[in-house]
Amino acid sequence: FFRERILVNIIDRFRLDGKKALVTGGGQGLGRAFTHALAEAGADVAIVDININKAKKVAKEINSIGKKSFAMKADISLYSDVHKMVDKIISEWGGLDIAVNNVGVTKFSDALKVNEKDWDWIVDTNLRGTFFCGQAEAEAMIPKGYGKIINTASICGHIVWPQFQAVYNITKAGIIHLTRSLAVEWAKYGIRVNSISPGVTITPGLTKKVISIFINKAPIGKTAEVKDLQGTVVFLASGASDFITGQDIVIDGGYTIM
Repeated sequence: FFRERILVNIIDRFRLDGKKALVTGGGQGLGRAFTHALAEAGADVAIVDININKAKKVAKEINSIGKKSFAMKADISLYSDVHKMVDKIISEWGGLDIAVNNVGVTKFSDALKVNEKDWDWIVDTNLRGTFFCGQAEAEAMIPKGYGKIINTASICGHIVWPQFQAVYNITKAGIIHLTRSLAVEWAKYGIRVNSISPGVTITPGLTKKVISIFINKAPIGKTAEVKDLQGTVVFLASGASDFITGQDIVIDGGYTIM
């Protein structure tokens, strides 16, 4: 029953050489960091962002380290944009192996003051967009019988952040359960679906108030930097995590355990 197999060098199992990847929201912040991490591990990476100039800049950065990359403008809240995004990758590279669905938006607001426009913007971008990105990506991965989808959730999908943002919180909780649901459905196709839940991370637009709230509670006593999340994304994108699916990995310096 048990047959000992020759072990593969563990570092090699983290390599992504020859893989084709995409990162949504790849033009800045976490998305840019994830793009660089995947490329440094060997993947070619398509940069998807609503800001095409930022996406082009990151694509040039990836090209400069010897990996293939190109930029695409897309609003993932639009179904047509999502499918154009994946179709473009298939046209350029012939397939898709890794997808990081990273786009997310929020607005701090008392729930009594949330209007329909804000609700639609946050839900359509975070939850609806992530679902349809995953759907299109899975369709591209099925012919290969293998693929990795990584969704960016948040610690706000686990706890209630002191600053009110109920709509954001429920979308991130939804992404975590969406990840589980898709993992079950798509396991038969060889597709692994996981998510990460970052804590407060130094990125453009981060406010001093958010930083102070986090530092005052997190046992580590500091915010994350984008480099603190890169390793987890590479792990989930690589063969080293092939037996992991439907999981959410919390990267928060211990904030949610307090």
